Amino acid sequence: MPDNNSQNRRIYVGLQEGVCAISGQGETWICGDVTPLAHAAARLTASPVVGGRAYLAAYEAGVYRTDDGGQTWRHLDAYPSDYAHSVQADASDQGKVYVGSEPASIYSSSDGGDTWEECTGFTAVPESSQWGFHAPTRDSHVRDLRAAPHDSSYLYAAIEEGGMVRSQDGGTTWKQLPGIHDDVHCIGISGARPKSVYVATSRAPYRTDDEGDNWEVINNGLDGRYALHIAAAPDDADVVLLTVSANARRENPQFYRSTDGGRNWKLIESVGQDEDMVVSFDWDLQSPGTVYAGTEPGQIFCSSDHGETWRQLPVSLPKLAVGAMAVASA
Repeated sequence: MPDNNSQNRRIYVGLQEGVCAISGQGETWICGDVTPLAHAAARLTASPVVGGRAYLAAYEAGVYRTDDGGQTWRHLDAYPSDYAHSVQADASDQGKVYVGSEPASIYSSSDGGDTWEECTGFTAVPESSQWGFHAPTRDSHVRDLRAAPHDSSYLYAAIEEGGMVRSQDGGTTWKQLPGIHDDVHCIGISGARPKSVYVATSRAPYRTDDEGDNWEVINNGLDGRYALHIAAAPDDADVVLLTVSANARRENPQFYRSTDGGRNWKLIESVGQDEDMVVSFDWDLQSPGTVYAGTEPGQIFCSSDHGETWRQLPVSLPKLAVGAMAVASA
């Protein structure tokens, strides 16, 4: 059996004012040039079926795609909205990609972003009339968008502010999921137990074990309530990482780890405190137990033991927040 830990990895990194890719393994990493963007990077997704391809949702700058591992990025001009808050590449179809927009809506493409169509069933849910946003100059938006690892036709959308919405037919029809706070920031699903879904909201993190029909708050041991990013290990759904802060201004940020599905949390003290806040992280699907985290000052950390211990990667990034990450094979 090959040692997956010895294989080169490529990490797409979305920064406050651009996007780049770093590649390497162990203690040897190379950082590519930063492609400047007019607006911050919101979400990244790497195609599991097309090598070197990744998509970037760039807030008010639309959607970008790379086909050369992050060396160059092309703006997808056909995307019909200025807003792109979340993006998800299909794991079984090389051309399929979904983007979450503002006002809260979802667009899909079957040809890698050359043409798009709106998933009209999303805004057709009766509860959509109640979606909104606390800032008068903004509207509700799809903050995160995830496909279930076992079946890419199962899609989950996190609306800020509007709660959780689920599709079981590839985005044709959708259902609002009750029982969860309406200000949702992030979704985490593990392939080890795909019916369990974790979400981070402004009130607390939540968990469901029945694909979103019922939810429970999982905040035992947390000092902060404002949950920003959450993700479960792909090979162990009970190992979960979480970033929280005291409020929306991200005061007193803390990085936590759970080994019992979020029912109890333990503070990670080696990274993620104060100005070194962990903003985003992504598990390596090809290397069980390996996860990468990006921080506010632009540093990248790696753990090879399911988040128990961490080391900083020897790369030099601009001192700008790492807002999005996606791990792929180099």
